Order: sequence, then structure tokens, then C-alpha cells
Amino acid sequence: MIAIISSLKDKASINIKESLLNNFQFKESKEKFGGNLVYNYEIDGKEMNLYTVNSELIYTENIDKKINADIFIFISKHRASEERKALTVHPIGNFGKAEFGGKEKMLCFSPSFLLKNIYMELNKNSEEIDYEATMEATHHGPFLEKPVLFLEVGSAEEQWEDKNAAKASAVSLINAIKNENKEYENEKKWESTFVIGGSHYNYVSNKAMLKTNFAVGHICAKYNLQNLDILLIKQAMEKVLPKPKFVLLDWKGLGKEKRKLLELLESNNIAYQRSDKLFE
Repeated sequence: MIAIISSLKDKASINIKESLLNNFQFKESKEKFGGNLVYNYEIDGKEMNLYTVNSELIYTENIDKKINADIFIFISKHRASEERKALTVHPIGNFGKAEFGGKEKMLCFSPSFLLKNIYMELNKNSEEIDYEATMEATHHGPFLEKPVLFLEVGSAEEQWEDKNAAKASAVSLINAIKNENKEYENEKKWESTFVIGGSHYNYVSNKAMLKTNFAVGHICAKYNLQNLDILLIKQAMEKVLPKPKFVLLDWKGLGKEKRKLLELLESNNIAYQRSDKLFE
């Protein structure tokens, strides 16, 4: 069972929700959540319920205690000062302080194969509308104990209002769920990984998703490396589903933390691969 969560306080979220309802056969259920209608859609034996909340999505802590689902997908706006046209997907949690929901130094379970499916679809559908598709590093709340991800349209009001961007996100989401374990025959060969280093818009993760059999779960960007200790590394690896056998290092994006990080990994017998050995 998949729960898709929309917010009345988020214009991009409303537009993605409307696109889901207009383009796919969601049916109004008898259930309400927070006074709002719940919609249901079934594909290939997978049941999806579309919920709407009245609060900001990043502060819907423990919503998995109120909604019965196996996976939670939040449809949301993405905000950035540079106002780039982007369709993004990312895991959630905090490698440092919980400034925008969630818990300090706590990560959520991250479904790496579903993230890969969605990113691959976003990459196809973004080109038609002249948007960039990108993975973002792990950040913000809410905190859940079930697998969860955020699917976002960014990065300013103009894009949040863009019906074409909303439709591209909606179509990417449904196609990814339809195709999971089906169209992508090589999925059986996919390997989960945890990416360390690089920028917030994580280009090593993008390349890994598109050019290798790696499925990226959590991503600790360079700005969070000072917080990364062995407990957080182990937590990240435990909370990527399926559990990774190695971490992927953005070799050029480790900065001054590179030596400390390598010592941590090697002294704890954690395998790693270097991005510079994989990509040009």
C-alpha cells in the first residue's frame, strides 16, 4: 500500500495532486483524513491512497501512525534562492540539526529502488518541458518509521504554478510505480548504495542512477560531512532499503573531511567505491 501525501499549504503539491486526479483513475473513497477527501487508485495489485493534509508537509511528524501504508510519498514544492526549473526527488532525514522538521541526527527509511525508478522517469519527462531532473541530498522532515521520499517541483512560484511541471511529476510517479519490478528488467541486478559527499543537487547520485546499476538511498552532502560519524554512517546504511553493501564516495566532493572519512570507513570495515573510478 502506497500513501501519497499532498498539502493545502503548498501550491506545487496541489497542482501535482490535481494532475494525478485528472490524468489517472483515482476514485473518491468513503474515507476522510483531516476533513479532506481520500482518493484511491489500484495498479498491478498495488493500492495507492491520495491524502491531503492542512499543514506543511515537513512538519507532519509520525503521520505513518495515522495512515496505514507501506511506503509514503510526499508531493511538494522545492524552494531555492537561484530559482532553477527543477523536478527533484530525495530521501529524508537530518544528518545534523532538525531545523525543518524531523529529528536531529535521525534518518528515515529510504526505498532506493523506488527512488531510482522515479528519478529515471523524471529524467525522461523533464526534457519535454525544459526542466532539470535531479536527486537532492537527504534533508528535512517529517520523521516517519516507514519508507518515505519527497517528489518536488522547484524552485519558485512560477514553477509551483506550472501545470506542465506538475503533470510531469505526476506521470513520472505513476509510471515508476507501474514499472517497478516490471519494465526495468535489470532491476534484479540493482545494488543499493549510500552516497557521501558532493553538492545538494547531487550529480554523482544522478549519474549513478542513470549510468550504473546502483540505486541511491541516502545522500550526505558535503555541507553535512562535519556531522558524519560512524553512528550516522551505520544508521544511513541500515535505513537504505535494501541494505547497501558499500558506500559510494563523491571523491572530488569530500573536501577537507576526506581523510577522516576514509579512516572511519576502513577502521570499521565498510566497503566503498570512488566516483572518479566510475565516471569521467
